[in-house]
Amino acid sequence: MSFAPEGYFFFALFAALTAATYFLGGVPLMVIPAAILAFMFYFFRDPERVTPDLEGSYISPADGKIIVAEEIYEGEYLKKNVMLVSIFMSPLNVHVNRAPCDATVRTVNYKKGSFKNAFSQQAFHKNEHISIVMEESPGRDLLVRQVAGSIAQKPVCRKKPGDRLRRGEKFGIIKFSSRVDVYMPADVELKIGIGENVRAGETVLAMKKA
Repeated sequence: MSFAPEGYFFFALFAALTAATYFLGGVPLMVIPAAILAFMFYFFRDPERVTPDLEGSYISPADGKIIVAEEIYEGEYLKKNVMLVSIFMSPLNVHVNRAPCDATVRTVNYKKGSFKNAFSQQAFHKNEHISIVMEESPGRDLLVRQVAGSIAQKPVCRKKPGDRLRRGEKFGIIKFSSRVDVYMPADVELKIGIGENVRAGETVLAMKKA
C-alpha cells in the first residue's frame, strides 16, 4: 500500500506525539495519538487503480457517493450547458483525485472560503475550492472542482497549466471530508445515478455519445 505524500507531515506529527505521550505517561496516555496516527495512515492511503481503456469514457475523479447528476449551465468558466456530476467523499473514502479523461490542464484557480457542509449543492460558492479547467480536445473543455468540506483543510492540485493528464492519472487530493464536481460536455450519456458509490480512476461516469 502506498500513501499520498500530503500525509507525511501528519504521520510524523502523530508518531512524535505517540512517542512523547508513551514516555510521559505510558500506554494509557498514548492511546489517543496512536489511534489518530492509525487513522492518518488509513486516510492517506493511495491504492493502485486499474482504469478502463474505453475510448470516449469519463472516469470518476473521486471515491464517494453521487449526490448530483444533471445538466446545468456553467457560467463561470465553460459558459455553456454541461453535465454535472458531484461526488461526496466521507472521511473514510480514499481522497486522492484522478483525471476523468485524457486532457491538458488549461487553468488552475484557487479560491479561499469557508468550510461548510460539502454535501450542499452550492457548497463551492462559499467553501474553499480549486477549479481546474481541462482541454480534452480543441473546443472541448471540462471543469473539475475540488471543494473543501466542514472539516477539510486546503484542497491540493499537484498540476499546473500546460500539464498533460492521462485518464485515471492522479492530480491532487482533498484532506478530510469534501466533494469533487466534474462538469463534462453536455453530449455525454451518464452511466451512474444519484446515490451510487464510485471509485476514482475506475468507475465510468459517462460515455461520449456516438
